Amino acid sequence: MEKFDIHIIGCGAALPTPRHLCSTQIVNIREKLFMLDCAEGTQLALRQQRLNFSNLQAILLTHIHGDHVFGLLGMLSTLGLLGRGQELHVYGPSPLCALFQPQIDHFCAESPYSIILHEIDPREPHLIYEDRSLTITSLPLTHRVPCCGYLLKEKPTLPHIRRDAIDFYHIPVSQINNIKAGLDWTCPDGTVIPNNRLTTPAAPPRSYAYCTDTRFRPQLVPLLQDVTCLYHEATFLSEQLPLAKKTHHSTALQAATIARDAQAGRLIIGHFSSRYKDESLLLQEARQLFANTILAEEGLKISL
Repeated sequence: MEKFDIHIIGCGAALPTPRHLCSTQIVNIREKLFMLDCAEGTQLALRQQRLNFSNLQAILLTHIHGDHVFGLLGMLSTLGLLGRGQELHVYGPSPLCALFQPQIDHFCAESPYSIILHEIDPREPHLIYEDRSLTITSLPLTHRVPCCGYLLKEKPTLPHIRRDAIDFYHIPVSQINNIKAGLDWTCPDGTVIPNNRLTTPAAPPRSYAYCTDTRFRPQLVPLLQDVTCLYHEATFLSEQLPLAKKTHHSTALQAATIARDAQAGRLIIGHFSSRYKDESLLLQEARQLFANTILAEEGLKISL
């Protein structure tokens, strides 16, 4: 199966601590790397985790708060110093362009590669990236500033050829692509071999959703239906629900509610408030409602 790996670089909220860096992740899909947020300390953490970040395809920012973007300018500068030649696309809601374009013009003026900023309207989902094997769609979130999550989803693949059947019926190699596309095979004596005897179903497309920072937003559920893996912020325990509402964040129980209602395969919770020295309390709360929940932690790698 092709690679679909999620690397947690940082999973803390608001400020970096000795226990947690702020929000950043790397998603590796078929050796195409996408960065989700870019917090302070990201470059050093990537080196410590031995992740080669020169192969970045795009940087996807959820919103323009410092704990999600303070590492961006340094990252862009370093990529230039490393001799990157391929253009890099950076996505995020307003004020992405107004804030970062002048800094890029100043600090990255001599970079050997182009940095292209794309501002996203966070009020509706938008397809922002597509290639032969993958789509990335923005997800509307509710925070104190314009904010969006991201859904990274494989495209469906063709069925697998049954090599034993191909050999048994002496089907020429030139016809394999036609059979993958759904055609039956007609033998020289006129016998028709149905396609389902020549192929096995393709693996279901995998998907990953990244939702931080946001208040509890049930409107996400239809957009996340059957997602393979969901990362949803769980800044607070339910006992801090008034504070969660005030700061436009979610509780662990609310994150689990979204995962359950969307019938997600797995839930990762993160964006932990520094008030909690034991995140297992958040995990216990989420698992009351959604058993297949795990805690994010720096250095964690999840393979889908």
